[in-house]
Amino acid sequence: MLKVTFLGTGGSLPTTNRNPSAIMVNRDGELIMFDCGEGAQQQMMRAKTGMMNLSSIFITHFHADHILGIPGLVQTMSFQGRTEPLTIYGPEWVEEFVKFLTAMGYYKLKFEINAIRLKSGESIKRDGYSIVALNTEHNVPSIGYALVEAERPGRFDRDKAIELGVPVGPLFSKLHHGGSVEVGGRVISAEDVVGDPRPGRTIVYSGDTRPCLGVLKASDGADLLIHDSTLADNMIDWAKESMHSTAGEAAALAKKAGVKKLVLTHLSSRYSDDATPLLNDAKALFKDVILAEDLLVIEVPLSDD
Repeated sequence: MLKVTFLGTGGSLPTTNRNPSAIMVNRDGELIMFDCGEGAQQQMMRAKTGMMNLSSIFITHFHADHILGIPGLVQTMSFQGRTEPLTIYGPEWVEEFVKFLTAMGYYKLKFEINAIRLKSGESIKRDGYSIVALNTEHNVPSIGYALVEAERPGRFDRDKAIELGVPVGPLFSKLHHGGSVEVGGRVISAEDVVGDPRPGRTIVYSGDTRPCLGVLKASDGADLLIHDSTLADNMIDWAKESMHSTAGEAAALAKKAGVKKLVLTHLSSRYSDDATPLLNDAKALFKDVILAEDLLVIEVPLSDD
């Protein structure tokens, strides 16, 4: 399972229908958060994502609309009895932020919070996947992230294995995982019955940024690109000045990278009543695009390529 829940999709400040930036990824039961704007914990409750299995929070930058949800979230988890450590990753200033966070208020947390600073190109390796930090271009130190799954074994040819004399049972699993077996004095290798490795899935989250090479490279063939789309194309001058992207710019990058699906997020409060101008700008360049909405859930399927 690889499920993305959009807890907050607005830019800079909350509106009546959008919370600030916060995204939850559920990968086989492990919860990973990207940014945590104010009100994120209530959104987690509404979306029924859970929070006690949250292993990490990855912060793109330290503007308030991307971090103000963290103090309340960690207090809630502590009240609920969490004892497992939580790791907060981010660019420059993450260590200072965690010091402020753990000193806030009179209530002592029941679990440890660790801070790890990441630079563009650095990777956090996990079981079956990695989180890679990307160079982005904003008006404060910032990074984006790519969740990149490892390759999966190729398809197992059951009929071929039986034809070669391999008995149905545990030897099938050994072959499928790259081993060799001996049957009737003959060695059968994985290459005899297993196809080429199949790709894992890739999700890219830009955070706040101008369109840039770091996000473009990481998005090459990605299953899902979640990109800053703060403004419509007719406000490109303000997008450049504020170091954000327009919807059309995000779509152009998605098209160039050959991504499978684009999600427009971090939408300016200017579009609280009607965000279709953003969608129209993007669709003019890239068809498989949707506007993020709070509590939107996207499941990213495995590819059989």
